[in-house]
Amino acid sequence: MTEKQCPCGQGEYAQCCQPLHAGKEKAQSAEQLMRSRYSAFAQHEIDYIVKTTAAQQQPALDVPAIADWSRSNQWLQLDVVQANEKLDKSHAQVEFKAHYHDGKQAHVHHEVSHFVKQNGAWYFLDPTVDQHVTLKQPCICGSGKKFKQCCAQYL
Repeated sequence: MTEKQCPCGQGEYAQCCQPLHAGKEKAQSAEQLMRSRYSAFAQHEIDYIVKTTAAQQQPALDVPAIADWSRSNQWLQLDVVQANEKLDKSHAQVEFKAHYHDGKQAHVHHEVSHFVKQNGAWYFLDPTVDQHVTLKQPCICGSGKKFKQCCAQYL
């Protein structure tokens, strides 16, 4: 029996992203979280995609659209261009290219994503979510800092 390769390209799914998707392990870096989120799209692990987005952004996510995007594409390959794990003590940046096929043609989604580490866990900062928060309100990541002094500069 051959093991199934992980969509993120880093080994066998059972030892790579599956323990993260199952909640048995946490991503140890922003790059690992980004890789596991790509794999979650490929594996249709929609709950994982939601749970790994910054806490106050989760209610604003369009979950049906995320699920449709996940299921309507064939996920081909992930290329990490670069990862900067230390923008500051709790923020990181990962540049990547996600290769997928929409049933008609191949596409490459090139993105520079930002992540925040809160209470020992990494979360994605989704720039497409309407924040509905002023700069003086508590940050969307739950850090207790003002939004202006925490995640605002990365969104």
